[in-house]
Amino acid sequence: MRKKRSTLFVVGATLFFIFSTASVLLAEKPRMQKTGFLVLAPDRGFLGNQEIKTLFDEFKKDYSAALALVGSNYNGVESEYSVYITDAIKTLKDEGARDIVVLPLFLSAENPVLKKLMPHLPAYATGARLRWAAPLSESHLTAQVLLDRVSEKSKNPEQEHVVILGMGVMDEAGEAALRTDLEKLAAYVHRYRSFKSIEIGIYYHRRADAALKEKKNKAVDDLVIRSAAKKGQVIAVPFFIGPKFDNRMSMTHWLSNKFKAYDLDFVGREIMPHPNLLRWLKKTANVYLTPASAQVGVVIMPHGATQPYNDVIERVIEPLQNRYRIEMAYGMGDPELIQQAVSRLESEGVRRIVFVRMYSLSGQMKPLTDYILGLTNDPPHAHHTGDAPPAQIRSAVLFSSFGGYEEDPEIAQILHERIGAISRKPADETVILVAHGAGDDEANTRWLARMEGHAARLRRMSEPAFRAIKTATVREDWPEKREAAVMQLKEMIEAGKRDGRVLLISNRLYGSGPYERFLEEVGLKKGTHYEMNAQGFAPHPVITRWLENGIEGALRDFEREALKTAATRVLK
Repeated sequence: MRKKRSTLFVVGATLFFIFSTASVLLAEKPRMQKTGFLVLAPDRGFLGNQEIKTLFDEFKKDYSAALALVGSNYNGVESEYSVYITDAIKTLKDEGARDIVVLPLFLSAENPVLKKLMPHLPAYATGARLRWAAPLSESHLTAQVLLDRVSEKSKNPEQEHVVILGMGVMDEAGEAALRTDLEKLAAYVHRYRSFKSIEIGIYYHRRADAALKEKKNKAVDDLVIRSAAKKGQVIAVPFFIGPKFDNRMSMTHWLSNKFKAYDLDFVGREIMPHPNLLRWLKKTANVYLTPASAQVGVVIMPHGATQPYNDVIERVIEPLQNRYRIEMAYGMGDPELIQQAVSRLESEGVRRIVFVRMYSLSGQMKPLTDYILGLTNDPPHAHHTGDAPPAQIRSAVLFSSFGGYEEDPEIAQILHERIGAISRKPADETVILVAHGAGDDEANTRWLARMEGHAARLRRMSEPAFRAIKTATVREDWPEKREAAVMQLKEMIEAGKRDGRVLLISNRLYGSGPYERFLEEVGLKKGTHYEMNAQGFAPHPVITRWLENGIEGALRDFEREALKTAATRVLK
């Protein structure tokens, strides 16, 4: 009986420990709070607020959100605008949100209304975590709005002057901050349009110090008038979210009348309305949300070429089609094809996309496609010489990107099989891995180093051993460097031929490109001087696994990034 009681005690104690430990572990795990979005927007008057509400209603179809309008006479928690903020936050809380992200529909963080509101907002959101997203000026989507507005009037940029008109500052510090924001946006425009000049004028807020306002606003008027007198066409662009009580009682209409006597083209539309504002709201919100599996897609960019090449790529990808929502964008970073692929996925509800550069090395096409996708604001180096850079994606999607299948050590397994398909007596055979190569000497050296890594693995895998395993690139797209590279390959083949057979293995994704033709041009013929396996890497399960592993890694990164922002405790 004593033994039975002892056993029951041990079992009970063990269960108590297990459940207590589990409770502690569960208690320590960050609780996932529902995230809601508070869209703060300026009170623009009847027609302007209709534009804002139309934009907000589209956003709210897919996101937990509430709208609060705030006017320039906001003066704290007792302000007449407090009721809108209180109601908006209550709406979010009633929907279960305890993590509230503020989306400021303002061009600049230095907007005087926004600056007055920011220190008071926590008082409205007791019991919730409150975070601020960056304003519009931080996004390339906003720069695209400015580019579109200027392009509406531009016909011959080299003969045109642009004046960008900002508005709403209270003092010189605010003016300097807004000017910095507008200069960044203007620099974006200048990448795509080589205007004779781009200047910025900033009107002061009506509540600013009267003497300072008069002085500064006159300086802007003088800038516009002076520009109109210059040789060449002048385009004046109002770039703000200003008052708009009706079509005539609006700041933009008032400015157009102000300068109608002068020889200039006045853009009759300000920042709103524009499709990029909805994209901005969604893209900014997506940063704070963990995507459902149905909200994640994949865009794969192989080089591609003829139909047989493309068919082989499709065979590589086919096993993944049931697991992922995949679109193809064949080519060398074609922004239009990438945009189409992204838009197809986005129309199906995708919010995050894994973009795959299906190229040999991870650095290939990365600067170009990172810029197109908006992962960097720096144009690729090739476009620093005066040519306009490629268009950037217009999308609310968040992107992750990877590439470089030759950096997978398992590539050696494919090469081993390709060698085995044509080898007869390894001890008498010289194997040469032949790749495309790069124009830049350092990049070409890195490529050869990667190939040498595979060659080292092949030497360890080969039993019996080959007489030699070597590597070469032909640098095929750069005639001035190709000649020397092909001659070096010729010397390697001739040296190997003196002592036995030479096996060339195509070290590329598909086929063998121009290798046979290049060698014929220097007097070497396939079947006489060398044998070649011209298949390339694909199709092969190793390439499919490389894709799958890269996609899965990107998905884990998406989840980790979202958990960092979403899994937080409620602030009391």
